[in-house]
Amino acid sequence: MSWHPQYRSSKFRHVYGKAASKDKCYDGVPITRSVHDNHFCSVNPIFIAVVTECAGGGAFFVIPIKQTGKLDPHYPKVCGHKGNVLDIKWNPFNDFVIASCSEDATIKIWDIPNQLLQRNITIPKKDLIGHARRVGLIEWHPTAENILFSSGYDYKIMIWNLDVTEAVLSNPVKILDVHQDVVLSMSFNTNGSLLATACRDRKIRVIDPRAGKVLQEASCKSHKANKVLFLGNMEKLFSTGTSWWNNRQIALWDQNDLSVPLLEEDLDGSSGLLFPVYDSDTRMLYVVGKGDGNIRYYEISPEKPYLNYLMEYRSHLPQKGMGMMPKRGLDVAACEIFRFYKLIPTRNLIEPISMIVPRRSETYQADIYPLTAAAVPALTAQQWLSGIDKGPLLLSLKPGSGAVNSAPQFLDSEPLKVTDLIQEEEGRMSLEDKQKPREFRDRKRLKWEEELPEDEPVCFSNSFDVFECPPPKTENELLQMYFRQQEEIRRLRALLNQRDVQIKQLKLALRNVSMDTGDY
Repeated sequence: MSWHPQYRSSKFRHVYGKAASKDKCYDGVPITRSVHDNHFCSVNPIFIAVVTECAGGGAFFVIPIKQTGKLDPHYPKVCGHKGNVLDIKWNPFNDFVIASCSEDATIKIWDIPNQLLQRNITIPKKDLIGHARRVGLIEWHPTAENILFSSGYDYKIMIWNLDVTEAVLSNPVKILDVHQDVVLSMSFNTNGSLLATACRDRKIRVIDPRAGKVLQEASCKSHKANKVLFLGNMEKLFSTGTSWWNNRQIALWDQNDLSVPLLEEDLDGSSGLLFPVYDSDTRMLYVVGKGDGNIRYYEISPEKPYLNYLMEYRSHLPQKGMGMMPKRGLDVAACEIFRFYKLIPTRNLIEPISMIVPRRSETYQADIYPLTAAAVPALTAQQWLSGIDKGPLLLSLKPGSGAVNSAPQFLDSEPLKVTDLIQEEEGRMSLEDKQKPREFRDRKRLKWEEELPEDEPVCFSNSFDVFECPPPKTENELLQMYFRQQEEIRRLRALLNQRDVQIKQLKLALRNVSMDTGDY
């Protein structure tokens, strides 16, 4: 049993869950009746996608995140699968691209327009055909662009490189054939170099996906794992499952030694699945029960007792699945540190639940919002496939810091000319730098790049890295780059204006000092 102390010094000791009011929920959404053990929902700062019931195939809704209230019964769907949709996931680096997998043994990649849907979307951007049986799980790589993992009922995990021009792909770049039964769960570590899986054969495996080798394997008779999760950079795994007596159980493992769990705890005797969700920024772990309305949350520490119970959110409405908002979509003014989107099929309702740290001050609370993963890839697909690992690029959630979404929402400004950007950049250079030869400046930049550690995450206030910006390949990427440049220019202009004000204040202070000395 985990140790529940009477008092702990923690910033998140009093976190509480707050359900949204009726007008901020999504009503009239016919949620799927599938019994597959998945979330059936995926969320980003622009859209919420949810799997729905559809005759003659599988479909899902894509609803703008701000379009709350009653959903139109004739609202357009994304429908192109011949079987039920089993899993959907938004691209972490492009808020307008979503992947779906289905019982028809295919994976489809969809482009979502940035305006309100007027009709059904039936033609995908890409079709991935490789599995022999239905595909139950898909996961995007956390740091590399256009790398997608899929797991099917043929016991295989396939790695797809989407950075190609073909619309139909039938040859994955790698097939992991190391399981003897259906894979129930997949999870990446922070830089995506390792993959953890939970299988129906009761085993937890840690796999090197590029080499296709099993590095660690756990076979614990007292714990039948259903879901497994990497706990950030703490070199630990967390799993949920059932015990010998069919009680719902949680377990904590050392990533480098899966022979014996570090901790095991029985929760209750309910039959529903437990979904673990980890926030590596705050080191908070949420355990969501399927079929009940409870969300337990813990704080993870690197030393014993490892798992520190905080509190439990309770509701009488049972949940079928959960969507999780990325950190860049949270309301920092309300001290919101996490947000769930609860699927309630009995009422055809999607209810947002905010996890809030109670604070009296209305200013930005930097201590509960550390730098978080940006919507910009740290690696290209080819770089990752060639063996390079790199942590995620980080951004600040502070308002006005220039954090941007992964793709533009509105096209209301004139395109920025590259020559204008170069002129502005040269205008900000000091006279001393201008007098230096260009070769010297280039050599200085190369020296800065060499000194930068390769495996250390790079932090940017607006998630835009000037030195690692590949040329855009599509119109969407071009617009994305344009808006990032606009944000960068706007931020630099604000800094210049702030410095001008400081200079004027210093001049005024010097004048006052000189006048005071003149009086004497």
